[in-house]
Amino acid sequence: MRIAPSKVSYNAAISACSKGGQWQLALSLLSSMPDMKIFPDEISDSAAIGACERGGQWQLALSLLRSMSVMRVIPNQISYSAAISASEKGGHWQLALSLLSSMPGMRIARDTISYSAAISACEKGGQWQLALSILSSMIGMKIVPDEISFNAAIRACEKAGQWQLALSLLSSMPGMRLTPDVLTYSSAMGACEKGGQWQLAVSLLSGIPDPLLAARKESNGSWR
Repeated sequence: MRIAPSKVSYNAAISACSKGGQWQLALSLLSSMPDMKIFPDEISDSAAIGACERGGQWQLALSLLRSMSVMRVIPNQISYSAAISASEKGGHWQLALSLLSSMPGMRIARDTISYSAAISACEKGGQWQLALSILSSMIGMKIVPDEISFNAAIRACEKAGQWQLALSLLSSMPGMRLTPDVLTYSSAMGACEKGGQWQLAVSLLSGIPDPLLAARKESNGSWR
């Protein structure tokens, strides 16, 4: 068509590959940009990091993040959040926390997404105290947690059998204008189960709003 690709078209294509989980194609497009005399920017690199995160390639995601400074491309919130999520999926909660703590030094503001990814990393690593500490620090920093933040923290409490804390988190959500979903209730009931609190688990089940129950039945999903 004699239409030369631009940075915008490359970024769109890399983002499409990222959302489709095609991390190999995303990296191939990223590496081919200099050949076309088009140099990647923070959008290109962030999309490629996101592709590696979705593909479970945490080492490549971190490598890309580090290479951005070498290429004089300034990372942004999206870059770091994707790298933190990649560390989480790779089971490396220490790396996730290290990335989160390094963001202010890079003059990048930590947001709900980056904090939530770090909480999830702690949950997967069995670090429930750290998960709750991060959630608490969000509130202290006036960064509003979302359902993802709370769900990850409640799952961390569930794995540790901390049913009182799980129920406390669940009960605090409406006060923060957050609506518990099926995963929230499931994790809270799981915490009660591990704590031998079957009456509370049954009480939670009976208190689940009908629309959530109906949606669960339609999806034929189990609670666990």
